Amino acid sequence: MARRVVTIDGPAASGKSTVARLLAQRIGAVFLDTGAMYRAVTWAAVTAGVDPADEDPVLALIRSTTFDFVPQETGMRVAVRGRDVTELIRDPQVTAQVRFVAAAPRIRDELVRLQRDFARAADRIVTEGRDQGTVAFPDADVKIFLTADPAERARRRQAELQSRGVPAGLDQVRRAVAERDRSDEDRSVGALKPAADAVVVDTTGLTIDQVVETLWRLVQDRFGPEGEDRP
Repeated sequence: MARRVVTIDGPAASGKSTVARLLAQRIGAVFLDTGAMYRAVTWAAVTAGVDPADEDPVLALIRSTTFDFVPQETGMRVAVRGRDVTELIRDPQVTAQVRFVAAAPRIRDELVRLQRDFARAADRIVTEGRDQGTVAFPDADVKIFLTADPAERARRRQAELQSRGVPAGLDQVRRAVAERDRSDEDRSVGALKPAADAVVVDTTGLTIDQVVETLWRLVQDRFGPEGEDRP
């Protein structure tokens, strides 16, 4: 396992992926985007004509398919059967169906295994998702739970979609975010909740730089300026 593990969990559009990537760059760590893993599996299922809600064939697909998750400075490159799908997995059709994959217990177990395998190859890792501090890395050195007002999260998701040329009305996005919250919170495994020892950070009204600075200070308090544990 990585020598230093920082987990960042939180609901949809709370800013996890962006700040996790920037924090990883700042502390010299590898960034693990677990959401991209679930999206990659969903994309593979959809393109293969497999219903993402049908756990058995999706699990068989995972075990028979080559997935590559390669850390890069700008994020994580994702390939399925050698094809770069980093952008394709952000398609709204994938977003609408990823909750089925995320709610399937045996699929989650398989992806948690892949996440831990990913971490073994890194010295330091910043990982983000829904259950990183509670299930995937319960012994992580620093656990953070990001949250934000639902209305602000909806505006952020709308801006993200529009930046990629995807038209999205705010009401539609707000409903989608609320539905994702319910799905994440109610599932039987890997439910969205802060770890008991996580630091909850409300990002409402904060800029990305302000959030990254806040998290960097939390990590510094734990590791010290040179990355060593404080007594």
